[in-house]
Amino acid sequence: MYDRRALSHDPLLLAAIRVSAHASSPEAALDELLEVALRLTGASEALAYLWDGARGGLAIAGSRGVAPDDLPALEAAAAAADHPVQLAATERLQTSGPPGPGRAGSLSAWPIVIGRDGIEEPVGALALVTDDGLSAEDAERVAAVADLIGLTVDRSRLIGEAGEQFDWIERVANSDQLTGLANARTLGRVIELEIVRAARQGSSLCVALFDVDGLSAINDRLGRRVGDDILREVAAVIAETVRYVDTVGRWGGDEFLLVAPGATGTTVARRSVEAVTARPIGDTGITVSAGLAAFPNDGATSEELIAAASAALREAQSGGPGSISETSREVEASGSGGNGNRA
Repeated sequence: MYDRRALSHDPLLLAAIRVSAHASSPEAALDELLEVALRLTGASEALAYLWDGARGGLAIAGSRGVAPDDLPALEAAAAAADHPVQLAATERLQTSGPPGPGRAGSLSAWPIVIGRDGIEEPVGALALVTDDGLSAEDAERVAAVADLIGLTVDRSRLIGEAGEQFDWIERVANSDQLTGLANARTLGRVIELEIVRAARQGSSLCVALFDVDGLSAINDRLGRRVGDDILREVAAVIAETVRYVDTVGRWGGDEFLLVAPGATGTTVARRSVEAVTARPIGDTGITVSAGLAAFPNDGATSEELIAAASAALREAQSGGPGSISETSREVEASGSGGNGNRA
């Protein structure tokens, strides 16, 4: 962690803070912050990579000191699992390495992370190319610039400006980096909209919370990358089983959330659990447990429905891997079935 008191006296970092606060657009702020990073360190190149949900990988959102013709090759190189930019974005650590074939110097990368409500979400990486690497003091300064870029991205999410020039930031705002599904912020908005629709139409709404069974043990035994691969495969299976009107996304960690309008939402959730069990994922197969809640029986707000689904998920997990638990009122309405149904 950098020393905020010491860095607050750095004129260039103070200028970066002002840029973040007063820039006319996210793109302008990003461009100026990259220039600050160059001036802070004497680096020859600065690039900001942000997660692009539509393309399923990191994309260069801004650069300084790099010829436009070189950008596609740099973007392609950063897709490699062992590339410093990819490691910084996925492992949330400062990394360094060679800048790539035919390029001289040293490449260093820092994670760009958004923090809100106690949850940190990596959205990309800041990369610099220097002659001989960076001192510890310069590395601290650049980490502060990466944080300011994160704030710029987060502010753009909240502003929600439309238009073609902001497509890149909208993709970052709506999708989860690892799986490409909707992220928690988007799911929260979807639940609110579907509750309003269901209340107006007098219809029902199912909220299902899925948890990948035993993923923590897999991470400990085989490593986080194996766990990430499993999360991507589970996400793909669930996405294949839902309907066009449903929304599924990553709620956080090893949890996925399904928002399924209509009376058959429970059926969709059960089908997703069965599909994951039936698909060979990993070396030994993977299961998910699920907790289901329904509007209006189990709650009239998104907070109440998610709390009910969470409670049902905890009960399902007590019944063993691959279990499903519903609230008693939902069971009465839809009929029992699956494992771990609540009485």
